[in-house]
Formats: sequence, structure tokens, C-alpha cells
Amino acid sequence: MTKTALVTGGATGLGREVAIRLAARGVAVAVADFDEKKLYDTIAEIGGAPTHLPIAIDLTSDGAAERVIGQCCDKWGHIDLLVNNAAYGGIEPFFDSTAALWKRTLDINVTALLLLTVNVGRRMRDRRSGRIVNLTSPAARMALPNYAAYAASKAAVDSVTRAAAIALAPYGVLVNSVSPGMMNTDMQRITEARLAEVENRPDVEEFLEERTRRVPLGRRAEISEVADVVLWLLLDAPSYVTAARINASGGLDKD
Repeated sequence: MTKTALVTGGATGLGREVAIRLAARGVAVAVADFDEKKLYDTIAEIGGAPTHLPIAIDLTSDGAAERVIGQCCDKWGHIDLLVNNAAYGGIEPFFDSTAALWKRTLDINVTALLLLTVNVGRRMRDRRSGRIVNLTSPAARMALPNYAAYAASKAAVDSVTRAAAIALAPYGVLVNSVSPGMMNTDMQRITEARLAEVENRPDVEEFLEERTRRVPLGRRAEISEVADVVLWLLLDAPSYVTAARINASGGLDKD
């Protein structure tokens, strides 16, 4: 039977790469994203809608998790693999923190991830099979006053991952997370440009080079390298690996 997967935030960046890689391995892929144009570009890249499923949706809207999962189950009857990749990261000075940014960040990065995990997890529990991979971040373990909402949200992702792994372990469902390093994605570029502005660093290139030097391996991650780790957990990791947090950060996430 063909495996099926749901990848959130799959229109660009790491999510897109994971969707492409899964399709290349013969997996039927549902891609959920709010960017409809890029979403359909990804679906076209991986083989088109007859096999795969585009889902244009705001994951923070009421009932989004149920609607996404319903569309997948209407098409395939089940979901074997879930990749919670959709994320938002906004920069604001710590003393100018706003409720709006915190709400948006936690709605996408934590609440949507939790509801998808719970709803997909119920179905995986009933089938006694499935794998879930959540995307966390080195930020979860860092003191980042100008990126506090994002860092806090990823610490919450770590907590949800552990809880889900233990809740689903008796049913043979595996839940793990991957902590990527600095990747050259749209989100990374926008975030770092704004961070340079907030930290009064007018020479953005120098600022980026300085940040890159903090990585023990001395370079930024290729998106494909992080996707390798996600794919391994989804398809190739032994069935005894659960509640793991794998650092694919070039040593940045080392504590």
C-alpha cells in the first residue's frame, strides 16, 4: 500500500524539499500552506494533483486541523506520516513586545501543530502505525530577547513533541523532532534582515557573516541536508526511535 504524508508549510523552503523527497520515494503527499500559488507550484513539481493533494489553508483558522485531515482521509482514507513544518517568526525588541506578535506566533507554531498532532495521532493510534516529525529550533534553548516569541514557541514544540511521543508510544506511533541550523530560506532571510535592523547593524552582510561564524561547522545548512534528517525519521529510522530531538544545526544546537 502506498504511504501517505501531510506536510504543513510545504509551499517553500524545507517543507517543499521534504515534499519533493517524499514524492520521489513513492509517497503520496498532501501539502498544506496559505500561499496558494507556491503551493500549486510545489504540487506540480512533485507530480500533480491526481496523486498528490494541495490544501490551501490558514492553519490558524477555526477547525483548520479537522478540515486538513478530513481532506487527506477523503482522498486516501488515512495518513501514515505527518510533518509539522509550518512556522512563523517575527522580530521585535523585547521591551516592545506585543500581544499580537505573540498570539500569531503561538497560534501557528504551537496551537496548529498541537491540534494537527492530536487529530492525526488519534487516527494513527487506531491503526497502530504512523510517524510524526515536528520542526523545532536551536532558538528553543537560547536567550533571544528580540526573538522571544519564536524561541518560546519552539520550546513549546519540544514539550509537545515529548508529550505526544509518550502518549502515542503504546500504539507503535513514533514522534520525533528535528532542530535545523541556519538555512537560506525566505523566512531566514526576512528574519535576519529584521534582526539586523532591530540590533542597529546597518551592514547586513557583515551581520550575517558574524552569525554564520557562530556555527561550529563554519557554514550554513543546505536545505537538502536538513531534509535528509526529516526523511530518515519518517521512512528509515528504526522503530525504536521516538521522543528524540535531532540536532541538524552544524553544532549550533549543542547543549
